[in-house]
Amino acid sequence: MRSDLIKSGFDKAPHRSLLKATGVIKSDEDFKKPFIGVCNSYIDLIPGHVHLQEFGRIVKEVVREAGGVPFEFNTIGVDDGIAMGHIGMRYSLASRELIADSVETVAEAHRLDGLVCITNCDKIVPGMLMAAARINIPVIFISGGPMKAGKTSTGEKSDLISVFEGVGKFQTGEINETQLKELENVSCPTCGSCSGMFTANSMNCLMEALGMALPGNGSILAVDPKRHELARAAAKQILYLVENDIKPSDIISRESFRNAFALDMAMGGSTNTILHSLAIALEAGFEFDLHELNEIADKVPYICKVSPASKTVHMEDVDAAGGISAILKELSKLDGILDLSQLTVTGKTLGENIKDAIVKDRKVIRSIEDPYSQKGGLAVLFGNIAPEGAVVKTGAVAPQMLVHRGPARIYESQEKALLGIYAKDVQSGDVVIIRYEGPSGGPGMPEMLSPTSAIMGMGLGDKVALITDGRFSGGTRGACIGHVSPEAAAGGPIAAVREGDIISIDIPNKKLNVELTEEEINERLEMLPPFEPKIKKGYLSRYAQMVTSASKGAVLSLEKQKQYRKELL
Repeated sequence: MRSDLIKSGFDKAPHRSLLKATGVIKSDEDFKKPFIGVCNSYIDLIPGHVHLQEFGRIVKEVVREAGGVPFEFNTIGVDDGIAMGHIGMRYSLASRELIADSVETVAEAHRLDGLVCITNCDKIVPGMLMAAARINIPVIFISGGPMKAGKTSTGEKSDLISVFEGVGKFQTGEINETQLKELENVSCPTCGSCSGMFTANSMNCLMEALGMALPGNGSILAVDPKRHELARAAAKQILYLVENDIKPSDIISRESFRNAFALDMAMGGSTNTILHSLAIALEAGFEFDLHELNEIADKVPYICKVSPASKTVHMEDVDAAGGISAILKELSKLDGILDLSQLTVTGKTLGENIKDAIVKDRKVIRSIEDPYSQKGGLAVLFGNIAPEGAVVKTGAVAPQMLVHRGPARIYESQEKALLGIYAKDVQSGDVVIIRYEGPSGGPGMPEMLSPTSAIMGMGLGDKVALITDGRFSGGTRGACIGHVSPEAAAGGPIAAVREGDIISIDIPNKKLNVELTEEEINERLEMLPPFEPKIKKGYLSRYAQMVTSASKGAVLSLEKQKQYRKELL
């Protein structure tokens, strides 16, 4: 066992003495058992994590019953909704790397034999999975589960996005202060990750398809007793994985990632899943080309439309309709979409996991013969604004905005854009461009949920497009194109666009262009002053120096830091 390095032999007497001092070691017999890390992300500030302390207790109890010795430790978390619209959002994506590094540090320093990762919200899932791929010891994931959708006094379902969009409606006078307060009070009624197909739930669903979590991980509600049963099953299963030496490298592969992306396309997941998956794949030792994602999207039908793409379907409805296994079972009817031979943490293949799944509600999970569209719910666009790609959630775009041509309205920050939108500077037909908000320029590639929700709330959601080198919340809907690469701070062409330039968007053909010649773009870029970093101290300053392009997963790179410092000289 790996843990023998800290517990076996006469020379490890000091180590054993310290371990006994923790109170976790009950007798010397425990030194003969595998040491299992219980990597929790409990934090009072995040509704998706506030209940995870109980999960840790359950997992530790079952690990000990199953013959292991559990050691719980915690990592950090950021609530994207609470961090939204201010400097706090710049720390969200950057926290992913801290989470990965912290999990790696504890597991490697203490030579743990296996890990149960208790996750839920946005950056915690990819951060922990990046660490799992990096350290490559037996690992299983269990999420805290989604929250229930809310319900207003009129009987309409609501969620966090309803509140964000309610702010815009209040600004225009469509709703009054009492109605906005009601949305605030009812839209997040329980603990759990926000109730739609937003980033947290998208990632938790993908974990099933990838094979790193048990069936049910993505859809069973946080308040459903079945969620605790799933935690118990995961805790028991980690001992099986350790005993059989089944590691992430046995599960995470190009083929299993293609399975995960197929599910992503079928459900129209968050655009952030692409960013995180690129980063996880790099940790697992391979790269994904963004063109490959379009190839998958072109083959996978969009069969499950969940909020924000739907106003009536939330994760609780997906669970009642059969869950992720039922969606995968439906996709398995198509040739060449899923590789059902891929191993999963159940010890069985993906095909074995889903063989008995059935669709219980065709209004929620459509058949492959009757999809919402023949192509998947995400796409990567390319063109002279985004030569390295840009991402859009096609399933949440109004049909009339799939092809659009309009004048650019330029904003150099999210805050300025929000002021412009509320001041009604943005008109029907415009293309809002928010730039210098990329991984390095932001820094931290902040999400643009506040401006996109303002656009929706003010009735412009099917009349205005928004393009940014920043990110979007998984709750964003509308013609919102993000992750534009290269970013403006790196001298990307998006920095050359000027007020009033005509922008051409063609989502079906995956094109994004400004109506300028290559020579005009290059001339404008040469005239730009060097980018001045917005933050010059602390973690975000270091992050800005080291982070790569969104098209590469926005991971940290020493080569990028060397280039950054060279440019400063």
